[in-house]
Amino acid sequence: MSLTLQEIQDFKGKYPKQIWSLFFSEMWERFCFYGMRGMLVFFMIHQLNFHEKEANLQYGATQAFVYAFTFIGGLFADKILGFRKSLFWGGLLMIVGSILLAVDPHVYFYFGLAFIIIGTGFFKPNISTMVGELYKEGDNRTDAGFSLFYAGINLGAFLGGYVCVAIGKGYMLSSVIDEAHRWNVAFGLAAVGMLVSLINFHFTKKNLGPIGLQPGHPDAIVKTKPLPKWAEYAVYVGTLLLIPLIQVMVSKTEYTDYFMYIIGPATLVYLFFEMSKVSAAERKKLVAALVFIIFSIIFWGIYEQSGGSLSIFAAKNLNDSLVGLTVDPNGVNNSGGAFFIILLAPLFGLLWIWLGKRKLEPNTIIKFGLGFIFLGLGYYVLFATRFFATDGVSSLDIFTTALLVITIGELCLSPIGLSIMTKLSPAKLQGIMMGMWFLASAYGQYVAGLIGANMAEARENAGKAEALLTYTDGYKQLGLYALIAGVVLILISPIVKKLMQEVR
Repeated sequence: MSLTLQEIQDFKGKYPKQIWSLFFSEMWERFCFYGMRGMLVFFMIHQLNFHEKEANLQYGATQAFVYAFTFIGGLFADKILGFRKSLFWGGLLMIVGSILLAVDPHVYFYFGLAFIIIGTGFFKPNISTMVGELYKEGDNRTDAGFSLFYAGINLGAFLGGYVCVAIGKGYMLSSVIDEAHRWNVAFGLAAVGMLVSLINFHFTKKNLGPIGLQPGHPDAIVKTKPLPKWAEYAVYVGTLLLIPLIQVMVSKTEYTDYFMYIIGPATLVYLFFEMSKVSAAERKKLVAALVFIIFSIIFWGIYEQSGGSLSIFAAKNLNDSLVGLTVDPNGVNNSGGAFFIILLAPLFGLLWIWLGKRKLEPNTIIKFGLGFIFLGLGYYVLFATRFFATDGVSSLDIFTTALLVITIGELCLSPIGLSIMTKLSPAKLQGIMMGMWFLASAYGQYVAGLIGANMAEARENAGKAEALLTYTDGYKQLGLYALIAGVVLILISPIVKKLMQEVR
């Protein structure tokens, strides 16, 4: 007998039981995605002979497309597939892409990436939306739930981001896997992670009641008339026909520029059209959601330097000693943030509950503002690495401290962002708004790629000491922008709070 929505939402304790299964599925999907992401730049430079600047732009383009497609995936989930079918279809495409790369990453590099980009677009926004559905409107445990879910995302990111690239480079299992096949195994491991995620989700469905069902299903949460079967098949066929187009667009980064110039304005026009059809109260909430979305672009543009400029900075300007242990500074750059999130996310979840009980919990806009302030302070710590340098090589301990401060900022903003999109969106626009949240991340990734490429271009032949000064000057500027954005957000919080109405 299927659970009703009310039975699911009337859970006792801190977390609904379904969140653990969704946590596990998302963890393995993130293992696949971050494993892939962690390998890209290194693989492009060392296996495909890309220049640093080219690899930076290529990486930015791939990331931007991944996040942009979450908008399209959210749209199709809302209107045609429902969240469950959308998630499954996306997972299958990601498995195909990973298998193609496992067979021959040199030959099928862009073809495999095209499958992974579109697959992630169908998978990523929908599992977050289902987490939001586990809670009644106004349940003050929602933020804690998203913080826990965010820890799952980062456990996958931490494991995948380290393990896949370590196998590819020969740091792990080198005695078992011969050099010629290391990258094949590394990419294949991402496919295995995704398969585990889908199998787990298949067994989770029976506990989800009506959550995520296809529009038109008799038990679906939002009642609409049933869709013709051909509409669903048209999405599947249309997706496959898009693959060669995405393959071309990702391989030539100037196409990413055109895509980004078009998709943002087009999305806004479509959202304004949808906003004209909702009530005045719902429209105010959507305007508040747009404020969060615009500020998140600024946040991710500054935050997402880890794939670009920070990885070059780590390679050139950091020693390999962390609290007395010898470690790879690039490895710390890739997985340090995820490690701190795993450590701190549950504590943040409990902190919000503890403050909530005492009526001291800051509202979402203040949390967002605090996210920017910690981000800015973290970049000032990065700037301070110049004071601990000898001959242009600085302290990995100070760098790791900066990652910790930046992660506190991320924890104030990102899980809360997912949560607020579900709270501010009317039921029939949930997938679209979640998609817009990820589209804002796409613009952040795109901007971050451009910043990173400019830093790489300006300092291609610089000595270590000169490179250190240039990079740390850049981080000081970014820190200042983050602090200004945080102060502005806190100042306009009363206006945004009014637009949000009863949503906290």
